[in-house]
Amino acid sequence: MSSVLREFFEAIVPVVKAEEPEEEVEEEEEEEEDPEDTMPAIQEECAEKECHSAKHHFDECVERVTAAMEEEGYAEREHKEDCVEEFLHLSHCVNDCAAPKIFATLK
Repeated sequence: MSSVLREFFEAIVPVVKAEEPEEEVEEEEEEEEDPEDTMPAIQEECAEKECHSAKHHFDECVERVTAAMEEEGYAEREHKEDCVEEFLHLSHCVNDCAAPKIFATLK
């Protein structure tokens, strides 16, 4: 289920990609090693440990909604459950847990 969590974070958090550098700049960059991004690992750790309850509720909701979507007549239902509230609770918990740890690793 952690891949589901990662997919939700990636869907909400924008990813910015740099333009292709020129060949001369690329050679210089090869010499310097980019630091590893610790944010995904810290967020995953927070989701599994400190935010276990919120993650559990989110995972249960995802399973419930997925099962409901596979039922016959789902498209005609008036009320369709989503997991937005559970995701927001989990997201807030993970951000509150991860932010101090991430900023502590910055130089």
